[in-house]
Amino acid sequence: MNIQQRLLKEVAWKDLVQLDKKAIYSELLISLPWLVASFYFAYLAWYIPALFCSFMFFLTGLRQVHNAFHFALGISKQSTHWAMFILSILMLGSMHAVQINHLRHHQHCMQDEDVEAKSARMKWWQALLFGPFFPILLHRKAFQVGTNTQKKWMIAELFANFLVLITIFVVLDITLLKYHVIAMLIGQCMTAFFAVWTVHHDTEDHIYMARTVRHELKRVVTYNMFYHVEHHLFPAVPTRHLHILAKRLDQYDPSVEIREVF
Repeated sequence: MNIQQRLLKEVAWKDLVQLDKKAIYSELLISLPWLVASFYFAYLAWYIPALFCSFMFFLTGLRQVHNAFHFALGISKQSTHWAMFILSILMLGSMHAVQINHLRHHQHCMQDEDVEAKSARMKWWQALLFGPFFPILLHRKAFQVGTNTQKKWMIAELFANFLVLITIFVVLDITLLKYHVIAMLIGQCMTAFFAVWTVHHDTEDHIYMARTVRHELKRVVTYNMFYHVEHHLFPAVPTRHLHILAKRLDQYDPSVEIREVF
């Protein structure tokens, strides 16, 4: 029995899987205030606060798609697929392509087949430079290994992206929407560093092969997104409950070294 199987059996977690209606609505709308705020500041040409809000929208959007990858949004599978489709348009790219690689990441964590974790084995500056190539690599791998159904979703999402970009830059020519696209492109290029390197670097020799957080303020400002040890051990648990799971994990075996993200 490996460590994940043992912890799944011995640490209480199943009560954390379900979301009540209030939590479901919260998860589905969690990124919306940041998106609206980013549009508002960009409309006023206040680009510094606009970029901050866009960053937070991208962070909370990642939380949404991350839960969607594991069907942990509290909604039906079909609705989850459509949620990924909508977020693909808002954040650019195909979230179904990212999902394929993310699930493979859980299956082959930090191994050669783990395309998602490629940047985790780099220096921090290499991960930053690798950023623009990361989404391309994910999409290429997804089309190589995806099922026919997954490929249909990916094609639909990328085609929708194409139509939206043509509309924004050619038909409408609206600065506000152009700003959003550029901000999301930057976000996509930073994902290899912020979403992968930060939570996996220098953990190949660790029992969990991932990092986490423990400080309450850090937890709040990052929307629970850096509880990566807990997520890898209990991927069915929604992000909003990972801080509870972290406390249970610490109580179960307080002797285990915890490597923190920051």
